[in-house]
Amino acid sequence: MSHRSILAVVLWMTGALLSFSATAVAVRALSRTLSVFEILTIRNGTAVLFLLGLAAFQPKLRPGLVSHQLGAHLARNVLHFASTAAWGFSLTILPLATVFALEFTSPAWVAILAVPLLKERVTRGRLAAVLLGFVGVLVILRPGAATVQPASLMVLAVAFGFALVAIMTKRLTATDSTFSIIFFMNLMQLPMNLIGASWGFWERLDLSQTLPLIGICAGGLLSHFCLTNAYRHGDATMVVPLDFLRIPLIAFVGWRLYGEVLDPYVFLGSACIITGIVYSLRREAKSS
Repeated sequence: MSHRSILAVVLWMTGALLSFSATAVAVRALSRTLSVFEILTIRNGTAVLFLLGLAAFQPKLRPGLVSHQLGAHLARNVLHFASTAAWGFSLTILPLATVFALEFTSPAWVAILAVPLLKERVTRGRLAAVLLGFVGVLVILRPGAATVQPASLMVLAVAFGFALVAIMTKRLTATDSTFSIIFFMNLMQLPMNLIGASWGFWERLDLSQTLPLIGICAGGLLSHFCLTNAYRHGDATMVVPLDFLRIPLIAFVGWRLYGEVLDPYVFLGSACIITGIVYSLRREAKSS
């Protein structure tokens, strides 16, 4: 890779890391006034308006407003809705670093599910990622310790849900554009979140919540935009390790803003998860 490409990856990943962290902090801040469904309603609504505005000014995006895979979109978004709602709820009751660390078991689930669902082959690297991923989970949860609680198990279920969503998304990319997938995600999940939101919830908002509102509206779109561009400029073996920096970064944010304890077991378990996935990616790169 050229120095310019490396710099581009670092800059795009810096944007992605900041966006993911801003989203998590925004959810935590808004949860004092709004429910998870109401927060996600705001995110979906603003995203739909923004994407429609983009399509109005960019005619090449307009075909993405129509899809012949509405059933696949609906199945994906029902699962993504449930997983995202549980993820948002977990941010309000668990330390931020714990949520992010457990969420990173999702790539291991993808490796397992890709075999029966996408007919992909099992390799030594993928098997290592799965085994080290579960070791990392055991280190973080420490079975038998007081830290084991239903909320932690819920985040593991969320990671499994996100893995299924990733598999379904990969299938959709064969027929639909990225713009279309993101548009239908927000369009379909908007009424789902509205059902769980109370009428007139926006009346509980005031100027003091301006920054969290900007964080939740912009963070979701910018994080995926930056991450996609990072992959465009660099190899996965370089991008993914940078993405894992979300764990220590969000741990620092939780410590600095909310006084959360910097639990060494979170970092030790995260190291196991990261080692397995990076090893798998390197073996995939060598065999390609």
